[in-house]
Amino acid sequence: MSKALPVPAKRHLPSKEATLFKELLTLYETRQLKKGLRTADQILKKFPEHGETICMKGLLLTHMGRREEGIDFVKKGVKLDLTSHIVWHVFGLIQKGEKNYEEALKSYTQALRFDKENLNILRDAAQLQTQLRLFDALVETRHTLLKIRPSLRQHWIALAVAYHLNGNLSEARKTLEHYERTLKNVADYDIEHSETLLYHVRILEEMEDYSEALSLLDVNSKSRAIVDRTAIMECRARLLSKLKSDEAEHAWRALIEHNPDCYDYYRGYFSNQGLSLENSSQEALDILRQFSSQLSKATAPRRLALTIATGDEFRDLAKSYLLSGLTKGIPSLFVDVKSLYTNASKRDVIEELAEAARVEFTPSSDTPSSSAEDTDPTIYLWTLYFLAQHHSYLGRPKKALETITIALEHTPTLPEVHTCKARILKRAGDLLGAAKSVNDARLLDGQDRFLNTKCAKYLLRAGCVEEASNMLGLFTKKDAVSPGADLEDMQSLLYLMEEADAHYRNGKPNLALKKYHAIQKAFTIIEDDQYDFHGYNLRKFTLNIYMKLVKWEDQLRSHPAHVKAALSASRIYIKIHDDPSIATAITSSPQLTGAEKKAKKKAKKAAQKVQEEPKKGPTPSANEDKGLEPVQPKDDDPEGLKLIGVSDPLEQAFKLLQPLTTLVTDNIDVWTVVYDVAIRRKKYLQALQALNHARALNVEHPEVHVRSMHFRQTIDTLPEEPPAPIGPLLKEVAQKVVTEGLSILTFNGQYLQRHISEPLAVLAAAKVAHGLKEPVQEVEQVVFGVLGEGTQLDIPTALKVLEFLTEIKSGRVEEFRSVCNKQFEISTVFKPLTELEVLQKRTLSGEEEEKEEDISPA
Repeated sequence: MSKALPVPAKRHLPSKEATLFKELLTLYETRQLKKGLRTADQILKKFPEHGETICMKGLLLTHMGRREEGIDFVKKGVKLDLTSHIVWHVFGLIQKGEKNYEEALKSYTQALRFDKENLNILRDAAQLQTQLRLFDALVETRHTLLKIRPSLRQHWIALAVAYHLNGNLSEARKTLEHYERTLKNVADYDIEHSETLLYHVRILEEMEDYSEALSLLDVNSKSRAIVDRTAIMECRARLLSKLKSDEAEHAWRALIEHNPDCYDYYRGYFSNQGLSLENSSQEALDILRQFSSQLSKATAPRRLALTIATGDEFRDLAKSYLLSGLTKGIPSLFVDVKSLYTNASKRDVIEELAEAARVEFTPSSDTPSSSAEDTDPTIYLWTLYFLAQHHSYLGRPKKALETITIALEHTPTLPEVHTCKARILKRAGDLLGAAKSVNDARLLDGQDRFLNTKCAKYLLRAGCVEEASNMLGLFTKKDAVSPGADLEDMQSLLYLMEEADAHYRNGKPNLALKKYHAIQKAFTIIEDDQYDFHGYNLRKFTLNIYMKLVKWEDQLRSHPAHVKAALSASRIYIKIHDDPSIATAITSSPQLTGAEKKAKKKAKKAAQKVQEEPKKGPTPSANEDKGLEPVQPKDDDPEGLKLIGVSDPLEQAFKLLQPLTTLVTDNIDVWTVVYDVAIRRKKYLQALQALNHARALNVEHPEVHVRSMHFRQTIDTLPEEPPAPIGPLLKEVAQKVVTEGLSILTFNGQYLQRHISEPLAVLAAAKVAHGLKEPVQEVEQVVFGVLGEGTQLDIPTALKVLEFLTEIKSGRVEEFRSVCNKQFEISTVFKPLTELEVLQKRTLSGEEEEKEEDISPA
């Protein structure tokens, strides 16, 4: 047995001061901060170099809001007593408060060297190890905690979870079995014990020991040890299916009767029967018919039947389903059935049935049917609403607008009809008209938060950032600096993304970067927020949901909002690298317009208000605990000028893209942007790896084609070949990108011929031609191929073509804009800038006039 380390002379305190130090620890734990500070000062008067007391004083000061002073005291205390577990524990607490988890864990490890059995330090260390996903070390720490306190149930469960996270299911199982054998006199309906048993079943299921899992589930459900009846039914059905038991069918049927509108239960039932709900099957259809007759109020079996039915059977089922939805006035009916539109014949049948319903329910028909006279007039309205969405989805904006106009004449007071018109106009390219329509819907119910948010979203898409901010201000906190600041605090990803995109379209990449980074910050906060749950879920025994949380957090950065923000910000950084004048023009204090001056003045006043509020507010109590987390620093870059003026834009882009390369491997956009950054950083192997990933996903993708040709051209024109083995490898791969014996130009021409009817592919071929320094006239000729017969040019692609023509300083920009303006008649995005400004003023002035009638929320 190792001998305890002797207490250093400078740490030793006389009896009186030792008692005071114990009191100091108690005062800290009870958060009596001011009294604790006086006690610390009392000890330091006689022993000014007592490291532990100095550290505790620093900790108290940090909690009182005197952060910098407190951290200085903690660092001083650590230097004075490097062998004390208390000073290292305190230092770890400070670092943990700063979210510096790696350094905090190092401090805890140091503390444990001098006090190996300190429960508080071991628990904190275990949470940090879980946060950092150091599962080997976590198992060791949890083992130590169990040895010290084996009578604590939580320690047994925590060790099992640690083994599970580390992938050692057999040890997790043994731990749980040992724990369950130690239990005595467990009360019925004990929720914590129930959760533990369900977790045990989960472990056995993951180990593929289905018989044992089923036996454990049945025994404990009969004895009322497991109380979650739905979880029991789900687990039992799943296990019986995996065991291929005859009882599985009954188990799934019981679940369907328990919740007849849960699609997962139907999928489980049919999977157990060896049937698919994706492909046509008469047997599956007959079973769904049985379910529909037995469960008359359930919509799930009737909707699933539409997926697998064909021919006349589909027509009969679809007619019944559509008429039921239209009669009930279900606004989401079209959203429900539009997934069937991938099948052209089903799409045509649905259109035919909807048009027939329109004729049948038209109240002003010359020869009205008896059913039309007796039916509710709103059925006609919902039929028009459905058809308008149908035509808009199929790219028929004129027909959709005609239909929705009739619906508006029929019932002008239904918000859904106005929002539908807005959606039609948005798809047709009239963003200002869409914003006006959704504002008309909002004015019908000023207290509807959804309509308010929708209106702000459409204003942002129309480029009206300030007007959208004012709109959102109707529902945000009145004492917030600005509506945007409040929504950023609430981590509203919808708002942040839409405003960032709006700023970028308005030619303000600095403000766009600011919002994209705000999205990144929101995800970082979500990652940090999981820390407390590592302890909370074990205390509450909510183990199954905790395992889902850990898995979800590991995939957090694959969230679509994070991916889009990272890619958009990276593209801005790439543009800044390619053309530093973009950043220079923004950061060189240009002359502001009247509106911009007004906005800047407003922001300045808001900032002053924030600074003055603490002075006006009540004096905080001396014992007020401000926590260990640093105070949110004042935003010293509200305009994003520092972000856009960085000296290393490619490095910033590389940091943003790093998580995506492991979490979003099936996204071509990720790999093309990673390639763009790597090739500019002259990291040719990284660029090659990204290109190979993209080509493996789709070698014919337009953006992949552009990068493939660029890679070949870049390697061929290197002034000096990289040293072996990198140089020869790059040469070899670059040669394989283009068919042997062909030049890049010829290969690009062949690619264009293969995809002549695809506008994005035509644009890609034009980009390659421009990269090969082909004459501008020839590049323009290729680009205008998107207007040829047989090509399905849409508005987003047309805008990309317009942007490309502007970038290469083509003389035919206005010609292309004019052609698109004629082709997309409803759209306003191709209007000349002067005409667009007039339209915007007219739309916004219309809104100002209507503000008097607006009903503000209570």
